[in-house]
Parts: sequence; structure tokens; C-alpha cells
Amino acid sequence: MKKTLQEFKDFISRGNVMDMAVGVIIGSAFTSIVNALVKNLINPLIGIFLGKIDLSNLVFSFGDAHFRYGAFLNSVINFLIIAFVVFLLVKFVNKLMPSHDEAPADPEPSAEEKYLAEIVELLKDKQK
Repeated sequence: MKKTLQEFKDFISRGNVMDMAVGVIIGSAFTSIVNALVKNLINPLIGIFLGKIDLSNLVFSFGDAHFRYGAFLNSVINFLIIAFVVFLLVKFVNKLMPSHDEAPADPEPSAEEKYLAEIVELLKDKQK
């Protein structure tokens, strides 16, 4: 039991797990902000063009079935906004943080170094 608790402690204290937990918490808080943005600003703007203010009330009826495509449109708009903002955040963070995976590129050799490399090649060819 003690070993299991130690393994759990090691698992929880790893950086990736903590980063993920923070991301989930911030993501859920961010979702409420985006929902308010869509409901209070974007839907009324779209409603101006469609003639309706609340998209969630848009319903298509076929017999006894009611298809609430307005609520679906709200969800699609929420998703697109969240995806776009996450894209912008990742792009911003990638600019701030240098990538550790990439090796620094070798600088372009100077003209002098190129000439010296050619001389070395000529000398090697001459010796053969």
C-alpha cells in the first residue's frame, strides 16, 4: 500500500500532470466566458441579419419531432471561438518560449571558409 501511495505521489507531482490539471481548470473557466460572449454579443449580431435575436429558439419540426438546430448553431459558434482563441494562445506562447526540440542551426559559412573548403578539396583531389 505504501508503495502504491508513493507511485501515486510521483505520478501526481510530475510536471505534465500538473500542467494538464491547470489547463483543464482554466479551460472550464474560459468556456463560461466564451458562452457569455456568444450568448450576449455574437448571437445578437447574427440575429440582426437573421431577424431573430436568440438562435437557440430556432427549431425545425417534422411531424412530432422537433430539431433544435439553433442550439446546435450556438454550440458550433462556441467551439469555433474556443478553438480560435486556443490557437492564438498557443501561437503566442510558442513565440515567447524557445523550442527545446530544435537544435540551433549551423550558421552559414563565410566566403573565406567556403574558399578554404574548396582548396582542401582541390588538394585532396591532387593527392589522389
